Amino acid sequence: MRFGASGFVRLPESFIDEAHLGEEVQLRVVAAGILIERGFPVRAGWAEAAARLRTQGDDQLLDAALPSNFDRDEWEWE
Repeated sequence: MRFGASGFVRLPESFIDEAHLGEEVQLRVVAAGILIERGFPVRAGWAEAAARLRTQGDDQLLDAALPSNFDRDEWEWE
């Protein structure tokens, strides 16, 4: 169905339950049409990826940190 410049699809509740869909979903265009998948939390897997980088010694900054005016003039260590 069309809604302005967008479209929407109404899914039966039984489909939503069987697919374990939550409030948010991911949409992808595939050769056969549009695939609706369960949404995943933002930054899902980041902690594990950071841990892997740490064990590989690849968790260093790429560039040296540049101090800002705040760092020089306002920041106070306690």
